[in-house]
Amino acid sequence: MKIILVQDVKALGKKGDVMEVSDGYGRNYLLPRGVAIEATAGALKERNQIQERQENKKQHELRQAKNLGEKLAALNLTIRTRAGEGGKLFGSVTTKEISEHLQKAGGIVMDKRKIELKEPIKTVGDHTVTVKLHPDLVPTQISIRVIGDTKERG
Repeated sequence: MKIILVQDVKALGKKGDVMEVSDGYGRNYLLPRGVAIEATAGALKERNQIQERQENKKQHELRQAKNLGEKLAALNLTIRTRAGEGGKLFGSVTTKEISEHLQKAGGIVMDKRKIELKEPIKTVGDHTVTVKLHPDLVPTQISIRVIGDTKERG
């Protein structure tokens, strides 16, 4: 019996796979539990259409990520924050702050979880930050200049 898996089944296959199973296993276990559907011509056609839509969606997301990566590479971000005499910051520059400055500077909405810092930025100067835009793309490097503000705020 040919079936199409509706969800991942351990030791059998992944969602969307077309499998050949014994009639008893298919009729008595997989079909009643809703884990699989029978592989009719209509079901196979629908499966192919779903896979095609998913592939188109992935390609669209990849193109968007590439465009965003090009924008980020061209952008020089400057962050002004309070710092002491020796160039040490009071606190640190976090991924959340970088995300907020990206939105202000370039209108780029970026989830802070996509920004990777090896350690929080705690000194003034130029720093390079890695941004992971898409699993299929090489991470993008953006340059950030941290400027210390030594003025007293009251």
